[in-house]
Amino acid sequence: MKKRTLIALVIAGTVVVAVGAAAFAGPYIYRDYLVAPAAAEPTLPASASASAAAGPLSSEDVQGDWTVGDGSYAGYRVNEVLNDVDTTVTGRTDKVTGSLTVADATLTAARIEVDVASIATDSGSRDSYFRGTAMRAAKFPTATFALTAPVKSSRMPVTGQPQKVSATGDLTLAGVTRSVNVELDAVFDGERGQVVGRIPITFADFGVDAPDLGFVKVEDAGFVEFSLTLEKN
Repeated sequence: MKKRTLIALVIAGTVVVAVGAAAFAGPYIYRDYLVAPAAAEPTLPASASASAAAGPLSSEDVQGDWTVGDGSYAGYRVNEVLNDVDTTVTGRTDKVTGSLTVADATLTAARIEVDVASIATDSGSRDSYFRGTAMRAAKFPTATFALTAPVKSSRMPVTGQPQKVSATGDLTLAGVTRSVNVELDAVFDGERGQVVGRIPITFADFGVDAPDLGFVKVEDAGFVEFSLTLEKN
């Protein structure tokens, strides 16, 4: 075999191996190096229980109108799939507004609005698809949650002690409304309330096509996540 032919075969073999390695390693490189780490799931701050001396609250302490304040955020969590390798992606915005009403230790009304067009990830192309093709934010600029049934805790809140409650409401995404149930973690630190939760959703239920970026697809289900700081009016 001529030396030139041998060299050509070696080069060709090297290219084949390199392409195969890239095909295998590409999804992991995308997940581990090209996509920003997913944000942590919303949880109550570890300092919540230590921020104030624990003590029982009266209905007067919590009743009245509350507003979503600074420090709140909302967004989504989905898995992108490239060659069967999952990559978790989170989008976030702090443009969240809303109000809640408490009467006789019962949450009687709540409405939360999120500015969809401001939800951002680490990728401009992903965000453009999400805001435009998927969510049609120009036509439907906000996503909303409206409470549809009163929420009464099994016990009065205690300052600094987290509590779990369940809520039912209407979630509206891209102009489509669906009834959802959400498990909430809440705590009152003596001055402000903190509520966190996540709502599992299937995109098709809201008339949304799961984003498809060509080389990577998004699974057809994910989560709406939020962390709300509540201030009494």
